[in-house]
Amino acid sequence: MKRDTFQELKDQLDALTRRIDEIDVEFWFARELMSVLGYTRWENFLVAIHRAVTSCESTGYNSNDHFRGVTKMVAIGSSTKRSIDDFMLTRYACYLIAQNGDPRKEEIAFAQGYFAIQTRKLELIEARMRVHARLDARERLRESERQLSKRLFDRVAMRHYLVASPRSR
Repeated sequence: MKRDTFQELKDQLDALTRRIDEIDVEFWFARELMSVLGYTRWENFLVAIHRAVTSCESTGYNSNDHFRGVTKMVAIGSSTKRSIDDFMLTRYACYLIAQNGDPRKEEIAFAQGYFAIQTRKLELIEARMRVHARLDARERLRESERQLSKRLFDRVAMRHYLVASPRSR
């Protein structure tokens, strides 16, 4: 695959990424993803989607969490609209579709690597965030212990002072 083609496909996939910020989820619409993956007919792309759903379920994941069926209204001309079926796909769903797509398509080969790399990057970012959270917790604990030690030292010193000093009567 030419480097220009690689960059073009990456840019297309990045441009199709959608977010639901409230639940911090990235997703892609299947009908938009279809053409980027080299499919021209929805029926053919559905075959790859159904194989990916089967793969998802066989690994123990709930396919509804990754392949959300939706209905969209599309314009068909002269201000008329009709509904079409589509899917909201998580990154994992896209990865499974790429793994179950037509391997002769150059776009599928690219997508397999793209989603594997993006998934790994996300895993590394999450791991780094966990490490930072753990370090922050340690620092808060260290500061709490420092404060506690200071209070204990002050109390012991005050007791020693009171015991050692003559009392005025």
